[in-house]
Amino acid sequence: MPPRPQARKRTETGARLKATKDALGSRSIVLIGLMGAGKTAVGRRVATRLGLKFVDADTEIERAAGKSISEIFADHGEAYFRNGERRVIARLLGDGPQVLATGGGAYMDKNTRELISEVGISVWLKADLKVLMERVVRRDHRPLLKTENPQAVMQRLMDERYPVYASADITVISRDVPHEVIVAEIVDALQKHLQDQGALQRGPSE
Repeated sequence: MPPRPQARKRTETGARLKATKDALGSRSIVLIGLMGAGKTAVGRRVATRLGLKFVDADTEIERAAGKSISEIFADHGEAYFRNGERRVIARLLGDGPQVLATGGGAYMDKNTRELISEVGISVWLKADLKVLMERVVRRDHRPLLKTENPQAVMQRLMDERYPVYASADITVISRDVPHEVIVAEIVDALQKHLQDQGALQRGPSE
């Protein structure tokens, strides 16, 4: 008896996801974007979908420093934090394949951008101001937003960073839909990117 259509589709999807993972080789999928874009929540799910490990750069920075991000900013300033961030991300990028979520300012560093381009695939989770502010007001641990007018700071960060983020390999719009919708869009865009590079063959229905 031939397999049912649903079972056949699941088998084809599983094989496709495995082929996508294999096509990455040692490269990391690097999520970039502003605070509140959903890099950690979505990144964990992308990693699960592809059978990869998930790493959060900010968590690794805090582990290395023995302090929270807010404490590093308060005790040493942003320049000190950025130097440590650059070193930690460089170390993490040598440990792919993986899904790596980075802090909002990480991709602004030229050396980090170049390294991600060499050994990873960058995915920008792009969100508008309203979406970002609705998400970040739920938590108060963002050192750059500890100001009288956090919305103005967020808008300034968007103006400064979005033109740089736009150089990412893949852009996916982060919005208020179920996480799995964004995950599916990232995986689809990743597969297309790998196909364009010749690292992944097209499926039978494409």
